Amino acid sequence: MRLSTKSRYGLRAMFDIAYNCGTAPTQIQDISRRQHISQRYLEQIFQSLKKAGILQSKRGPQGGYMLAKSPEEITIRDIINATEGDLLLVECASSGRKKVPCEFDGACVTQAVWQEAALNLDAFFATQTLQSLCDRGELLGVKKEREQRLMYHI
Repeated sequence: MRLSTKSRYGLRAMFDIAYNCGTAPTQIQDISRRQHISQRYLEQIFQSLKKAGILQSKRGPQGGYMLAKSPEEITIRDIINATEGDLLLVECASSGRKKVPCEFDGACVTQAVWQEAALNLDAFFATQTLQSLCDRGELLGVKKEREQRLMYHI
């Protein structure tokens, strides 16, 4: 199984926002620079994350992107579901509308294995939050880049 770059980059970008900015808006060029992801691709990913209600944006000179919920409330599963849709290991093991007809449906000994593995992976991703990633980042010594937005007064 391989997750697409959309979900992998989406998770990295969301971690970046949570770790470096907390509740303050951050600009896409800063996330792009820190995570080495193109701004154009981030814009596409962020549309999915905004649609899912886990990312917000604010226009203007003090604007940018920010988490729509606290880091403790956003799970890796939320991010993967927003960017990938349902997590499927194999298409024939789906129970939803994405299920692909299979000549061995109902008689395949491996179908149950794939379904159980997907459920276990989904359950694991549901226990991992952005906050747990931030905690790991601190343990690993990942440097925080606190944005100091300059305010000009005339």
